[in-house]
Parts: sequence; structure tokens; C-alpha cells
Amino acid sequence: MVRSRTLCAVCFISCLVTGLARAEPVTIKVGWVLMTSSSVPLSLEKKELLHHYGQSYVIEPVSIRATSAMITALGTGDVNVGTLAYSSLAFAIQNARLDDLRIISDVSQNRAQDSFTTHFLVLKDGPIKRVEDMKGRVGASLAAGSAVDIAMRAMLRRHGLDERKDLTIIEAAFPNMKAMLLQRKADLVALIPPYTNDPELQQASDTLFTQKDSMGPIQLLVWAGRADFIAAHRAAIVDFMEDSLRMTRYVTDPAHHSEMIDIAAKALKQPKEQVDFLFTDNDSYRNPDGMPDLAALQRNIDTQREIGLIEKSIAVKDYADLSIVKEATARLGKSN
Repeated sequence: MVRSRTLCAVCFISCLVTGLARAEPVTIKVGWVLMTSSSVPLSLEKKELLHHYGQSYVIEPVSIRATSAMITALGTGDVNVGTLAYSSLAFAIQNARLDDLRIISDVSQNRAQDSFTTHFLVLKDGPIKRVEDMKGRVGASLAAGSAVDIAMRAMLRRHGLDERKDLTIIEAAFPNMKAMLLQRKADLVALIPPYTNDPELQQASDTLFTQKDSMGPIQLLVWAGRADFIAAHRAAIVDFMEDSLRMTRYVTDPAHHSEMIDIAAKALKQPKEQVDFLFTDNDSYRNPDGMPDLAALQRNIDTQREIGLIEKSIAVKDYADLSIVKEATARLGKSN
């Protein structure tokens, strides 16, 4: 009888400990660059869509200034799931030796048929009328190695300009690009919406070329994590991915457009009319099933190699684990 009671007590304590362990959600530190490009951090404004939030996982959003800086954050563990561009992915694997990185989902794409792309702007009354005119001039880009930066350098090289010798490239954040162009501190700047929707900028500038002109269809951003973290917390990450896809489908549904523009305008501190393009065909494309275009990503990285921006290409398929997003999609059902 005593032994039986002892066994019952041990089982009770074991179940209690197991229950407490299951009740503790995994903290997923998610790195983001532009607030509206992925489901984080905007999804925290719509927690009712995050069915597993607070149960199997919680999100710690981490703001990073550029995807190139995301490499360091992933390397140090300050970010568990990070937003990487096609450019920073190659640098992370080759330069930072993060060969255990795994692409787990799409974030955004610049497709030829139905999405916006980065515009590279010059002054209408300025001296730059063609790419070759940038010789001896100043271009303003994001952090070195970012997707925007690579696209600028790739276009310059295609037109016979070595950006290391023939001109100067300085770094600037998107909010500062307009002033740099209008004040003639830079002859060429890179901008995306909502900044391209500024009426004063539109009146004063012309598009010299776009990111799609430079790189073709682009797998612009992906979510990636380290293999060990993914393996250790796979169930929680699948739950996170399911909630993220639910958020993506919600924000891109025209029925919810007005609501999401209100939320985005408040978060970005921008007039609603300047962010109305978000989550439409005038914005970057978001795959509703979370599937990245690995073929486009491979071409984008091959292009970097062809123009000498990386030493060698990488086989993208070797760094992709799409089983998580496939499982999450299976739960939700494929989009129509």
C-alpha cells in the first residue's frame, strides 16, 4: 500500500512538472527591418489571429537596420528567426560561415507581373539621365551588402562603372533619402513605398532604374534560422508559422485593407494615403502559403557571382527547410 502511494505521488509530481514545462512557451526572437514587410511586428497588433501565441510560443520582435546587419544578430543568437535578403543570405553563408542557416519561408518577392520594386531616383533637373552619367557622382544606398545595395552596384557594373573606383556610394536610411536627393548631397538614391509616394519627391524626381531592371524577378526576403534552434523548437516554430500565414492571408485580403491601412499608418506614423499601397499589387508580393521562389533566389545569387560581388555561388536548395511552412500550410489549407 505504501509503495502504491509512493508511485502515485511520483506520477503526480512527474505529470505536474511535465504540465508546467509544456505551459512555458518558447520565446522566438524575430528580426525585422521594415515594419510592414513581414508579419512581425505588425501581427502583434492583431493577436486574435495568432491562435498559438502565449501557448506554445511568444514573439520578441527585434528591429535591425538592414538585412546585412541581421547576419551578426543570427550569429550571436540575438535573433532566432531573421529576415534575410538574397544578398545577405550569400554573405551569411560564405563570409560569416553560418552554413547551418536554413530558409524556412517566404517574406516577400518582387515578381515581374504583380508587385512593386525598389526605385532608384535622380533629380528631374539634375545631370543624371542615364546610368553611365553616374561616373564621378554620389549614390546613396542602404547598408553595404543589403539587397538594395547589391541591386545598385549590379546595375552600375552592367553599365561599365566600378562603384569602388568610378563613383562614391554612401550609406543612408530610407527616411533620409529624400532630403539627400533634394539637397543634392546624393545624385542617386534608393527608395521604396511609402517614401516614393511623397508628392514633393514625385514632382522633383525621375526613376533611373528599378531593382527588377537590375536583377529580374527577385526573391527579395526570406525568413531563416539556425538549424539547431529549429530542431530544438520545431513544434513551436510550426505554430508560429501557422499564425504568421494566417496573418499574411488576412492582411492581403481586400476585405481587410482599410483596417490594415489604419494600423500600418499609425505604426509607421504616416498619412493613410501614403501607405494605401500596402498589401496590394503595388506592394511586394507575399506568398499566401509562405513558399519562397527558390529558383528566383538561385538566379539572384548567381547574378551576384557573375558580377563579382561574391566569390562563388551557393546551392540554395541545400540551405532550405520548407517542411515547416508546408506543415503550417497543410493545417490551414492551401490558398485559392
